[in-house]
Amino acid sequence: MEPKPASPASSLGHEHYNNNYYDPDIAHPHAEYDDDVEVQCPPHTSERRLIAKIDLRVIPFLSIMYLLAFLDRTNVANASVFGLQKDLGLTGTQYNTALTIFFVPYIVFEIPSNILLKKLTPHLWLSACMFLFGLVTVCQGLVQNYSGLLATRFFLGLAETGMFPGSFYLIGMWYKRSEAQRRYSFFFSSTSLAGAFGGLLASAIGKMDGMRGYLGWRWIFILEGTLTCVVACFFFFLIPSFPEDTKWLREDERAYVKARLRKDQGRSAAERAISAKDVANVFKDFKIFLGGFMYFGLIVPAPNLRVLQHISAVPTLKTYLVLYG
Repeated sequence: MEPKPASPASSLGHEHYNNNYYDPDIAHPHAEYDDDVEVQCPPHTSERRLIAKIDLRVIPFLSIMYLLAFLDRTNVANASVFGLQKDLGLTGTQYNTALTIFFVPYIVFEIPSNILLKKLTPHLWLSACMFLFGLVTVCQGLVQNYSGLLATRFFLGLAETGMFPGSFYLIGMWYKRSEAQRRYSFFFSSTSLAGAFGGLLASAIGKMDGMRGYLGWRWIFILEGTLTCVVACFFFFLIPSFPEDTKWLREDERAYVKARLRKDQGRSAAERAISAKDVANVFKDFKIFLGGFMYFGLIVPAPNLRVLQHISAVPTLKTYLVLYG
């Protein structure tokens, strides 16, 4: 039996590997994995220590970024409790329309956003998006009518469109499939933290009602948006890039991370341009649509949860005052 021909990337030091060799037909459903890639952990560390190092540099910053994005997205419900609808004179379904328009650019521009993420460095693109949605949130606190609210909600969705898919894409570029699931769960749990203290934060900020001539609901947008902008400036230096571009790993550590991912996932094709065939393959996968509907059902009710809690709390408070007041 003849020995299996060596892969062009069978050695960590091979020239083709360092040049990110890829199969031009990687998008093909039957593209093979590099099962014969030699994966050797650098002698000065262990796989467990290296993954822990990556965890500390990747997951916390992406989680905080998405926490702030979710906070800025859903704080409109808290602002409504503090008088947004009354102050802007919203009637009928105008408030619901303002909530819904957020998702139009958020859905349409997700794929173009990840294309830009691939062309630019993640720390540049994600931090820029973060700064922009913080800035739009500040502007949301300065609107004077329904049209202004619609405009800011639209641009907020446009600025936030790269947060979720970009973070998932970046996590997938650092971890094997068996490792990524736990990191995805931890990352997405940041939305629970946003819901946990978002209302408390808004309640405290709302007490600034009348300060500097602004109502409490305006301060909610202004302060939370300002916080996001400040954090975005720091995250420009803290959000990790792709493994091959990062500076906080040694050369042999970067090579090891890329090799283990290549063995698990196949060639990354990072240098190959995205073709129409790649896009078509995405739309042929039913799991994409199934996941989309699941996420749709999870996210859409979120902005209204605090409003429902507030509405249900009012009769309870009145009953308590009648019985015990």
